[in-house]
Amino acid sequence: MRLKLIILAMVLVQAVGALFFISDILISVLGIERQPMDWQLRELVEILAAVALLIGLIMSGLLLMQSQRKLGQAEAQLQRASSAFMEVVEQHFSQWGLTAAERDVAFFVLKGFSTQEIAGFRKTSEGTIKAQTNAIYRKAGVSGRGQLMSIFIDDLITDKLNNEKRD
Repeated sequence: MRLKLIILAMVLVQAVGALFFISDILISVLGIERQPMDWQLRELVEILAAVALLIGLIMSGLLLMQSQRKLGQAEAQLQRASSAFMEVVEQHFSQWGLTAAERDVAFFVLKGFSTQEIAGFRKTSEGTIKAQTNAIYRKAGVSGRGQLMSIFIDDLITDKLNNEKRD
């Protein structure tokens, strides 16, 4: 909420400064007569408008740097989570004694692909994929895709809870 207010203030400050200069140019170009303004007051207004634009520029730069830093942190967290997930997957696949073909099929199952799609990827029949998925389920001690997924989700949730307790 605070960041949104800062951004709104920044946009408003820049808009006021820009509108001053644009209106001044338009009035001159269109030849609209205006009340004479004391030159000292005019200089002050121009300085304030320029400072407003400069402040807006500086704030924009700071917010951009902050956004880039947060994006980098999020990407690092995603990389760590992805790496942790792959470690859990590999650990289970090894523990279950899956063959290379079964590992490939299991990855596709975990990614949510259908039997038909997996058969297309692996250039094999749907019957072969069904036999391999049944072997995977048997070795994992589950009855289907949902239970297979829940093994990995449970591990990640348990891991997250354990990490939070340590912190």
